[in-house]
Amino acid sequence: MRICAAVLACMLLASFAHAIDTAPAFADPAQQARYERIARELRCLQCRSETIADSNASLAEDLRRQLRELIAAGKTDAEIMTYMTDRYGDYVLYRPPVKSNTWLLWAAPALLVLGGGVIAVVVILRKSKLPDDDLPEDDRARGSGAP
Repeated sequence: MRICAAVLACMLLASFAHAIDTAPAFADPAQQARYERIARELRCLQCRSETIADSNASLAEDLRRQLRELIAAGKTDAEIMTYMTDRYGDYVLYRPPVKSNTWLLWAAPALLVLGGGVIAVVVILRKSKLPDDDLPEDDRARGSGAP
């Protein structure tokens, strides 16, 4: 019974495992490694949060095909990145360069941490200036908490 359950579990889990890039690999291991590295540097324009290496979208398949063709044509990494950014813009880069139109993207985490720190300091300073007890002024003058 346990063997049947294990086989069934393996079959169910195997249905989730599928290859994303089913195109034939390069014969040269150096070219294959280069292809995989560049594919991890390019963003899927349809998924937006995945690289073309991780995406199942048809646009990512097209980008992977273009990448294979460019590598097979002997283009350098810089020429491939220039081709992709000329065609799709800086958004195709998974880590866009710091430019005048992307500085906020790169500075946002630091600005959020800095803003959170300023808010925390202001709240702590205000709380430290409050009286220690929770009784209103009128009740403190009478000496009791009851009306």
